Amino acid sequence: MPVVVATVKTKPGRRADVLAAFRRHAPAVHAEPGCLLYAVHAGEDRVTVIENWFDQASLDAHSAGPALEAIGAEIAEALAAPVDVAVLQPVPVGEPGKDRLPQS
Repeated sequence: MPVVVATVKTKPGRRADVLAAFRRHAPAVHAEPGCLLYAVHAGEDRVTVIENWFDQASLDAHSAGPALEAIGAEIAEALAAPVDVAVLQPVPVGEPGKDRLPQS
C-alpha cells in the first residue's frame, strides 16, 4: 500500500489559497477508488498531504486524474518551490499497530 507525502511550500501570504484548493477538491479525491487516506496538514509556510492508497494502480489513477490536475492548476501561482512528492512503503518497526498507517 503506497504512502505519499507531498509537501507544498507556499509563497508568503498564499497558504490560505492553497488550503482552499485542497478543501474544494479533497471530496473528489476521497471518492477515488483505492483512496484509504488523503489528509491535509498545514504549517506556517507549507501544506503537507499524507496519502495512503490501496495499491499502485489506485495511486497511478489518482496521479493522472482530474482532481489532482485541478489542485495543481489552482495552486501553481502560490508555490514557493516545486511540490516535493515522496512515494513510500511502510516499514514494520516497534509495536505492531503503532508502526504504520491504519489499513482499511
